Amino acid sequence: MSPLHSATFFKSAAALEDLPGSLGEFAFAGRSNAGKSSAINALVGRRIAFVSKTPGRTQLINFFALGADRFMVDLPGYGYAKVPAAIRAPWEELLGSYLQRRAPLRGLALVMDVRHSPTELDWRMLQWFRPTGKPVHVLLTKADKLSRAAAQNILRKVDREVSALAPNFSVQLFSSLRKSGLEEAAATFRSWLTQEPAREPLVG
Repeated sequence: MSPLHSATFFKSAAALEDLPGSLGEFAFAGRSNAGKSSAINALVGRRIAFVSKTPGRTQLINFFALGADRFMVDLPGYGYAKVPAAIRAPWEELLGSYLQRRAPLRGLALVMDVRHSPTELDWRMLQWFRPTGKPVHVLLTKADKLSRAAAQNILRKVDREVSALAPNFSVQLFSSLRKSGLEEAAATFRSWLTQEPAREPLVG
């Protein structure tokens, strides 16, 4: 059984000092309404991440335990123009600090809607994360909304562009509705979790 299927909610963090000790983790990021929560739920095989049509509902870093001090992490979405700046700024700062400074972070799963990707914000995230040297695996979600040929054309285009940024950036098609692409994604994330551990000191 995939370790993702054993995922259970562990805690939510509103500040870096709230993050748990970890031997390894991977995180999901993406533009609001790109299908991030649906992708997480599909990979786990049940509903553990909140799905909302309202952008900006995830304002905390949510940790899901996978066993052996390893975690799957759900990060706040970005690109939520309707969320007031006074509310948005603190969790944007939290998101940035986590991605730059979190030692146990093994890689980033970046979720993009295949029909509207990559957006300017998606490119900004890729270029901003690249200096960490850590891998990115892009899930082009909602692939069921396009014909197979159209989806494959977008996959090839995005793959060329993303791979040009870094050799450890990869892309695949994904559909939460049809449960397609699950094993390919899970295999990538499992490989990240088997890397050498670098424990983040326990806080508090």
